[in-house]
Amino acid sequence: MTTIVAEDEGYTVTEVAPNAGMKIIHVLTDATPVGGTDDLTVDLSLYGCTNIHGIHVFDETTAGSVVVPQAPTTSVASSVLTIDLGGGDTGVKSIIIYAY
Repeated sequence: MTTIVAEDEGYTVTEVAPNAGMKIIHVLTDATPVGGTDDLTVDLSLYGCTNIHGIHVFDETTAGSVVVPQAPTTSVASSVLTIDLGGGDTGVKSIIIYAY
């Protein structure tokens, strides 16, 4: 597994399944990002990818117990995935990206 810690961004990116025919990349944020205000970026080229098949975003509303799915808006430009978080909530975000 490859882990890239972007300390200035406050989130960790981990390549979970590097040899599955596509990449599964996990992004785990701290509680800083605010839905409807912040967005996250992931440089897919660091994992040998340029596009995404799909994405799941979960918001941890209560530490370790209540997790709700979100429907973010995404775009990819020059291998950089931008994830616009929806809603107006705060909390740890767990994002699973299926990329190729």
